[in-house]
Amino acid sequence: MTTDTDRLPFPADPTPEQRAAIDRITAGPRGGVSGPFVPLLRSPELMTRLQLVGETIRFGGVLDEDLVEVVVLTVARHWDQPYEWAFHHPIALAKGVPPADVEAVGRAERPSDGRLAVMWDLVDELQRTKDVSDATYAEAVAVFGEERVVAAVATAGYYTTLAMVMNTARTPPPEGLSAALPEATPPR
Repeated sequence: MTTDTDRLPFPADPTPEQRAAIDRITAGPRGGVSGPFVPLLRSPELMTRLQLVGETIRFGGVLDEDLVEVVVLTVARHWDQPYEWAFHHPIALAKGVPPADVEAVGRAERPSDGRLAVMWDLVDELQRTKDVSDATYAEAVAVFGEERVVAAVATAGYYTTLAMVMNTARTPPPEGLSAALPEATPPR
């Protein structure tokens, strides 16, 4: 993906609706507008509603934090999304995802940790095939339960939306974060 031209940077003169959306996101756990929420400001109501979904996923959902990060990184890899990768790479490490597993996901390879591998199988298969086999589904439900499987799929859908927005907007990776998205194995 080419990220040399940010098509939808922060608005130079936000509208009153955009200012209200900025105030709302700034008052929450994110503390400000960055990444996908910059281009989403073009639709302030949508941005507000989407960021509340993400707030639930990241700051109050049912998935363990390491599992959320595996889902996010798997989606970032699938969509070749450099902002999401660079932003969530250090978070994944801080939430306990082993460095070797973070790098495996970055190469589009299965992590070695059992739980993380089951989560990766679910999300990777769904993204690649647009379906989940009975065997993958049964294993995911056995390990995580139905509620967490549904949460994982919704998390993947949410981050897919963000990846699509940022790929369209050509949102550049965050400044100061150097984790570049590795080349997929095999290259796609």
